[in-house]
Amino acid sequence: MAVPKRKTSKAKTGSRKSANMKMGAPGLSICPQCHEPKLPHRVCPNCGYYDGKDVVNEN
Repeated sequence: MAVPKRKTSKAKTGSRKSANMKMGAPGLSICPQCHEPKLPHRVCPNCGYYDGKDVVNEN
């Protein structure tokens, strides 16, 4: 079984971890009702519609 010869330094560990922690821009979709950009699979913050139904102003 392989065993590390030396302790991995905090700088080496941090630089390795930070290479995989890049944030990307969120993917946006267009609302079919008001044609504003919104996050996919979420209620449109502008008009309140989701899947063709008015879910925010529903009573």
